[in-house]
Amino acid sequence: MRELTELIDQQRSGWLTVKQWLDKAINDYEVLPRNPAQARSDLHQLQMTTFSPLGAISYETGGILVDSGWLRILGSGHTRLPRTLASWTQLVTASTFQALLIADDVSGGFFALNGGEFGKDLGGIYYLAPDTLEWESLETNYSGFLHWALCGDLDLFYKSVRWTGWREETTSINGNVVYSFYPFLWTEPQLSIEQRSRVTVSVDEHWTLCLDLRN
Repeated sequence: MRELTELIDQQRSGWLTVKQWLDKAINDYEVLPRNPAQARSDLHQLQMTTFSPLGAISYETGGILVDSGWLRILGSGHTRLPRTLASWTQLVTASTFQALLIADDVSGGFFALNGGEFGKDLGGIYYLAPDTLEWESLETNYSGFLHWALCGDLDLFYKSVRWTGWREETTSINGNVVYSFYPFLWTEPQLSIEQRSRVTVSVDEHWTLCLDLRN
């Protein structure tokens, strides 16, 4: 285990790069303030340097809410986004799960950084799509994912799971819940999102349900 002083790179902080992307962002976002003590503890647990964008996000933020809170990028935790990069994957997955959960969205999708779980493209980002229950490669790394989240066409990516008035609903939604749709999104493909009912459930409950259904 490297000491915290070895992980904090004052000369080449990845946060400077992240701030440049934030300044150029097309999608609206909110950077949640960090708890400094928690941020230090999480960085030490992750054993990542702040030179990397992933380490910088963990150390400098409590998380980032993108597109009126639709997309939640995990950091070191905040009251509005309690899950952390350092601990949440361990809490909800088996010890054999070789990936790091880095973000999720209100439609019930999860983003993970591959550590061997999905093949040999280590560091690649995968998405557990709520309408297929399959892990799909986004063919990018964490930096590419972060840039896409801030500057990409999220309306196109989420076209099939956004309903009229979604922005007004998600703006005030707690970052620890997701929507559960009925009929389930992976069933009855002829139905539009407008024809399905929805309720909010805890994100860990939804994660467990997805795993059970995949199995």
